[in-house]
Amino acid sequence: MTENDSHLRYTGGMFFTATSSRKLLSRILASSALGLSLLASAQDRVLNIYSARHYPSDEALYSDFTRSTGIKVHRIDADDAGILARLRAEGTASPADVILLVDAARLLRAEADGLFKPIKSPALENAIPATLRAKASAEGTAWFGLSTRARVIVYNKARLQATDVDTYEKLGDSKLRGQLCMRSGSHPYNLSLFGAMMEHLGPQKTQVWLKALVDNMARSPKGGDTDQIRAVAAGECTVAVSNTYYLARLMRSEQAADKAVVGKLGVVFPNQASTGTHVNIAGGAVARHAKNPDNAIRFLEYLASPSAQNHFANGNNEWPAARGVTLENPALKAMGGGSFKSETVPVSTLGMNQVAVQQMLDRVGFR
Repeated sequence: MTENDSHLRYTGGMFFTATSSRKLLSRILASSALGLSLLASAQDRVLNIYSARHYPSDEALYSDFTRSTGIKVHRIDADDAGILARLRAEGTASPADVILLVDAARLLRAEADGLFKPIKSPALENAIPATLRAKASAEGTAWFGLSTRARVIVYNKARLQATDVDTYEKLGDSKLRGQLCMRSGSHPYNLSLFGAMMEHLGPQKTQVWLKALVDNMARSPKGGDTDQIRAVAAGECTVAVSNTYYLARLMRSEQAADKAVVGKLGVVFPNQASTGTHVNIAGGAVARHAKNPDNAIRFLEYLASPSAQNHFANGNNEWPAARGVTLENPALKAMGGGSFKSETVPVSTLGMNQVAVQQMLDRVGFR
């Protein structure tokens, strides 16, 4: 090595100048930083969903979201009660980012338990009417309704006329003694409906009405909405209450037995001349301890987009919650295409009535 070469450094069997060493070190550090950045980015591009929606048609929603954003969706399916129990048990360690539940009663319970992280999203606030989302606080809005199911009255066309049952109040008319089928009064669908009736009628009249429903029942409450529909068609009762989701599913069925059931039924959207028809909602929220909150908000905003709202309607027989969505679903079109008048009671207020409603149900023997 000559005197002029004294600034060379020997490293790993190669000679480097001090200047080239500094450049290499800079490149190594930059490369490492880039690698860490890419790793963090890859780790951040995920979304963990706890969902009470068990519909195969929803797979298209998840795949479309991943395709458009690059965010990979991991999902755990369970019933609403199981999801809420799991969130409570997991606490701050929960990996959940988004929670999807069916019915305002369950969303309200989870909000009261502090399981949701309120958010501020102009996109969601512009798309979803205020009556279909949680009451806003200084922190933001805890949950948003993303689709709705109208709670309609179905009746046997051979035995009743639409005018006999065109309001919820008429279900308590003594002329219907022994003709009514309903599912459990304590089911969230009915708790929400009865909570809305309490807003319209007041506590005393609501309890009188609930007692009249019990008196008019053809059988003890049992089964789901589809069971009530089939019982009306079979003549076990002449009138029942059901969400449009279940009715539309039967209307779109290719099974001869289902077609026969639908052919015997009339459908009424109740209270069109007064308070409007009650609607249940399916909704979503960001989990309180979400590890990917930005992705969670982005997903909820996607679910309020026209493409996702069309999917809810056309793929899963639900009414869109967002404004301005055109329906293509033949069953929903046959039921008026969403032109019915829905009640304006904010669903966020119904939870405040649930304790009082449950006490009424106990007093009148509505199980």
